[in-house]
Amino acid sequence: MVWGYHAAEPNSYLVITGAGVKGLKLTKKAMVFPFQKVTKISVTPFHFTTDLQAMTSEKLQVCLPAVFTIGPKDEEESLRKYAGLMTDSAADTLVAGREHIQAIIMGIVEGETRSIVSNITMKELFEKRTLYRKMVVDHVQSELTQFGLHIYNASIKELRDLPGSHYFEFQSKKAHEGAQNQAKVDVAHARMEGEIGEALNVGRTKQEIAKINANTAVQETERKIEKAIADSKFKSQEIDIERKLNIERIQAERAAELRDSDLQKGVQESKALMELERMRATTVTKAKVAKESAAQEADAQLYKARQAAEASAYQQSKTADLELYTAEKQAEGHFQRKKRETDAKYLQESKAADASLYRKQQDALGDFEIKKAEAEALYIRHEREAAGIIQLAGAYKELGNVLGGPAGVRDWMMLQNNIPVQLAQANAEAVRGLQPKINVWNTGSQDGGADSFAPIRNIMQSLPPLFSTIQDQTGMMPPAWLAQMPANATGGHGRNDSAHDFPLAVEKHKGINGA
Repeated sequence: MVWGYHAAEPNSYLVITGAGVKGLKLTKKAMVFPFQKVTKISVTPFHFTTDLQAMTSEKLQVCLPAVFTIGPKDEEESLRKYAGLMTDSAADTLVAGREHIQAIIMGIVEGETRSIVSNITMKELFEKRTLYRKMVVDHVQSELTQFGLHIYNASIKELRDLPGSHYFEFQSKKAHEGAQNQAKVDVAHARMEGEIGEALNVGRTKQEIAKINANTAVQETERKIEKAIADSKFKSQEIDIERKLNIERIQAERAAELRDSDLQKGVQESKALMELERMRATTVTKAKVAKESAAQEADAQLYKARQAAEASAYQQSKTADLELYTAEKQAEGHFQRKKRETDAKYLQESKAADASLYRKQQDALGDFEIKKAEAEALYIRHEREAAGIIQLAGAYKELGNVLGGPAGVRDWMMLQNNIPVQLAQANAEAVRGLQPKINVWNTGSQDGGADSFAPIRNIMQSLPPLFSTIQDQTGMMPPAWLAQMPANATGGHGRNDSAHDFPLAVEKHKGINGA
């Protein structure tokens, strides 16, 4: 380039050499003086495609396509190495420099790739793609570093067989078949796990239901015990209240009796005082004795009433305590019995559920094996039946060619199976024993000459035979009002003719087969 001011594009650098520059100088813009030389280098990465053939450690040829994205590393030292490589090219143009770089990269990639492939087997190359890619990138990058280049991306394409080789094709088919078989196994295993899981859920559901029922029974028993205790307490309080009421009632009655006795005593004393003078000699002693006897008798009755009330209250209290104790013992015994029954029932149902679960698991496994064997047998049988049908179709095709087409084959098969004779026998059996009714009516002929009532007469003459035929064939009778029409109906002109009467006289029909 000529001297003067120069500026590089965003993806390029200026490389200046010559007077006043030690080695080379990298810059984006600079003033170029005489006796100096400036060159532009691009740092844009470029794609490098390779499709080389290599030989594995097993002496098998394989095609290894790959795409690399390579460019100078954006560091000063790497850019200096890259600039030196570009400026050392034969031509000064950018295209020539890139071709020179690509030639170097081509040699490095081919050499390293062949070296790596020669140390691994075809199976490792097919199964360990990631490892193979890493080895190629590492080895190639170690060689490109000395030129200031960096691998930005490396993509290993699908490995291909060379003409005459089918290794990768067979490996792909093998992997595909293996995936299909594994999918079938996974489906069968999933179905088995689903059936086992369903059986487990059913068993657990039954176990939980049994636990809930047992807890419910225990709670019901506890509620009954609490109710019995509450009822006994209520009964005891009711008896106690009744006892207190009886005692108070008896005390009130006895107080009333005492008051009455006191009043009677005062009355008697007044009477005694009034009569004392008159009956002093004879009645004073009797009055005193009567007074003392009445007082003692009243005291005795009060004492007896108090003793009877206290005895009755004590007896009722003891009876209530005995009933409460009996109810508590009965409730406790009922609770223990229910608890034992519930525990035994839960243990029995739990063992039954476990046994049912194990049996269902074994049945599921057995059904799976049986269904698998049946499916295989059914597949083989259908396959053989299909082969037999195909062979039979080919034989019928050849027979059709000999007999002149499908119609000839059909006629031949009908003759072989005696179909015409069977059809004739079936038709004969169908009409055997039948007695069809055939009615023949003769309504006579009309005389020559014009007759204005001829259409009406023809209609009326056709009705009786029609009704008679319907009755003979189906058993249905004509309406009663139609059969009872007057026989002397007259025409429109006052003519009275027996030929126009209704019902009309009809010739007796004749039947066939006795009808």
